[in-house]
Amino acid sequence: MTKALIVVDVQNDFCEGGSLAVAGGAAVAAAVSAHIAEGDYDHVVATRDYHVDPGGHFSETPDFVDSWPVHCVAGTPGASFHPELDVTAVQAVFSKGAYEAAYSGFEGSSGGGEQLVDWLRERGVEQVDVVGIATDHCVRATAIDAARAGFATTVLLDLTAGVSAATVDGALGRLRDAGVVLRGDPRVG
Repeated sequence: MTKALIVVDVQNDFCEGGSLAVAGGAAVAAAVSAHIAEGDYDHVVATRDYHVDPGGHFSETPDFVDSWPVHCVAGTPGASFHPELDVTAVQAVFSKGAYEAAYSGFEGSSGGGEQLVDWLRERGVEQVDVVGIATDHCVRATAIDAARAGFATTVLLDLTAGVSAATVDGALGRLRDAGVVLRGDPRVG
């Protein structure tokens, strides 16, 4: 079975010191790099928030549900992948959220405009593992969309970081309901 790893939003702004930091983000970056080095995947891709003008997604008074502090602005250091994430094996990057809120990597596109679902299907991928930041937001949305697209989907929780216990618990329920396999224990800030 052809298998891919989807690395979700392991970016500076989502790690310690970033504008929307998730506790444990840097540790997840290093752990994901070690996991990739084990070489158990036919393909490795990454997603990233890459905002230009996402409208109400940014707010000076965020509600942390639909609006957030400014983060991952295209071309800034905050939008770059965390230095602990070794991107050598990453074959394609899918950017999302340029002009609107976007949580799932399946809402993004590559530099050439290709959608993640098409990229995976063209390579015969049948199974995906999902890792990254944040368990309760973009990891959840990406994994649910992967399952909906027909991929056998597993979230490797040891290689994720979540915002809060309450929102991670809710996300885990939604993931299970979508038929996503959960392995390990999530890191929660």
